[in-house]
Amino acid sequence: MRPPLWTPFRHRNPRTVGLVSLGVLAALVLVAFRIDDLAALTATTYRAAFRDASGLAPGNEVRVAGVRVGKVTDVDLARAPAPYVRVTFRVEDDDLRFGTDTAASIRIRTVLGQKYLAVEPKGSGRLRANAQIPLERTASPFDVVEAVTGLAGTLDAIDTAQLATAFGVVADAFTDTPASVRTSLDGLSRLSKTVADRDAELRELLDRARSVTAVLAGRDEEFRKLVSDGGLLLAEVSRRRDAIHELLVGTKTLSDQLTGLVADNRAQLQPALTELRATVAILQRNRANLERTIQKMGPFVSAFANVTGNGRWFDSYVAGLVQPLVPTTGGR
Repeated sequence: MRPPLWTPFRHRNPRTVGLVSLGVLAALVLVAFRIDDLAALTATTYRAAFRDASGLAPGNEVRVAGVRVGKVTDVDLARAPAPYVRVTFRVEDDDLRFGTDTAASIRIRTVLGQKYLAVEPKGSGRLRANAQIPLERTASPFDVVEAVTGLAGTLDAIDTAQLATAFGVVADAFTDTPASVRTSLDGLSRLSKTVADRDAELRELLDRARSVTAVLAGRDEEFRKLVSDGGLLLAEVSRRRDAIHELLVGTKTLSDQLTGLVADNRAQLQPALTELRATVAILQRNRANLERTIQKMGPFVSAFANVTGNGRWFDSYVAGLVQPLVPTTGGR
């Protein structure tokens, strides 16, 4: 008799089944954690040379015409022939063709300074894998956050009082010069004195600006989510535009109909409104009497409800109809 091709699990060794299951589970977990490396097997790697990395880091997006096509895998410093920043990135779209004149630039993704690599395909032919975009076709952005932070640090290092004194000495030295030069130097002296007088306020302003930029940089994800939620809200309002338009048109139509109704029945409504106004005036004049009447009717209504509360019958009693028996004590 031929043995069966498949042995049921209940007839197999449980230890062997458990080991195989754990091996499969470990393999699935490893694949889940290394899914990016699997995608890299079919991706194409390129490089770009920059004079300044400008905060670009591994993991940042690579975009073409605003569409994500890959990510940055490495940012390192190359030293030959002169020091420059070498950015390695991979493109996961096989159908995307980069020409031999392709350019790249580092751009700001959010107002908080997060960056991405923008690639602009140009030229004929095809850029080979692992090819490097030269410095002539790359550009780096100006970082406003770093500029504000650097300005605050520079101002901290300046002795404004000494600077004001220096400008004053220069102005005194040029006392005998022509009026135009002397006026310019006097203006510089007054400017330096003004800066010196406002030194504390200016330092405080820049310190607070630095604190604000630091807080915004720390809340980058929350701020991005807020902007994204605002975009979703605007998109929903745009989708509901027709419904909102119909609601507004219906409201205007209703108001026109009510206006026409009042205009058509003005002759009948005028006397009714006049009588209603007179009735309200009478009720207002007798408000005190009405309040007293309602207060005095309360006990009567309560007693009447108690008497007639058993259906069609009235509850009543007669007091003193039968005299109570009084026990007497007799003497012998």
